[in-house]
Amino acid sequence: MKQQHIYHLSHIDLDGYGCQYLTTKCFDHVACYNANYGPEVTARLEEMIGQIEQDIFLHGNDTQHLILITDLNLTTKEGNWIEKEAVRIGAKLQLLDHHATGANAAERFAWYTLDTSRCATLITYDWLQQHYNFDANNEYADIVKAINAIDIWKDQDPYFEYGKVMLGMISGAREINRILFPNEDRAFKLAMIEAAKARIDKHDAPIVLDDDLHQIKKAFFNKGANNTKDNLVAYYVTDLLTKEKQRLTIHYKEYKGILGYNVGNTSIIGNTFLVNNPDYDFYMDVNFRGNFSLRSNNKIDVSQMAAQIGNGGGHPNASGGKIDGYKDSFVYKEVRDFVQNYINEHS
Repeated sequence: MKQQHIYHLSHIDLDGYGCQYLTTKCFDHVACYNANYGPEVTARLEEMIGQIEQDIFLHGNDTQHLILITDLNLTTKEGNWIEKEAVRIGAKLQLLDHHATGANAAERFAWYTLDTSRCATLITYDWLQQHYNFDANNEYADIVKAINAIDIWKDQDPYFEYGKVMLGMISGAREINRILFPNEDRAFKLAMIEAAKARIDKHDAPIVLDDDLHQIKKAFFNKGANNTKDNLVAYYVTDLLTKEKQRLTIHYKEYKGILGYNVGNTSIIGNTFLVNNPDYDFYMDVNFRGNFSLRSNNKIDVSQMAAQIGNGGGHPNASGGKIDGYKDSFVYKEVRDFVQNYINEHS
């Protein structure tokens, strides 16, 4: 029997990550992707197809590929495209969703499952049980009920309040930028769902989870000595930047820097990165509006850099500004390329 590889695209809220929490428990080989609505859906579908093509090139036809889409409704145009691509590369296709806006596409495609009475996590759970004999002991049933209760707003459901805490837990998980580090951001959110599952049977479970959230986050980021959560997050993100620095490198004149995207906490993260990476001259973090922060460690006067490229200024080691005509993207490489081209044109 061929080994099955799952390529799972889901939404970026509790329900979307709830679906991926289940598939990562069910399957041994799952590659996860996440998207909000709009052009990002198409971009992620294209990314998935590219990954499957690469896997086929490396491993031949020894594996079976399943494209699974959850908690996202597709337009008929998107559905036509992904169906043709799936046929072309020999992949199976399944969509599980509950949004009524997908009714036209659901009528058009046999692989499109639409049920507005259940959240996507519950639809996925039932589908996994039916087709893969998942969770025979109902270990995940309660956490699925909580997600279903809040997502379709069953406010009389006994799990509603617990689901409400979980909803805020995921929407407030902004410590890792999902565009810059999608795998780590997803791992953080799935770890929080796992922690919520461990507390759902406790007395006053919603209060327990709410009280424990700070420690749950610290536990994820604490890879050594204990510290404040802000410092733990800063050290964690700095390590990610260091590991990925080749992908994140930009240049200004003869100086080498690194570009973060919506990372925040620039003083701690920027300075820590530069101390740990003395071969770099500056750190730059840009947000979705084109505002940027710059940090240096006495290797370049970033106030002059900020003035030149962004009508900004500040101090020699700490400055900021704004990129005129900034074009945001949910693909980091496009952000980096735009910023690099802008710097080249204005320096």
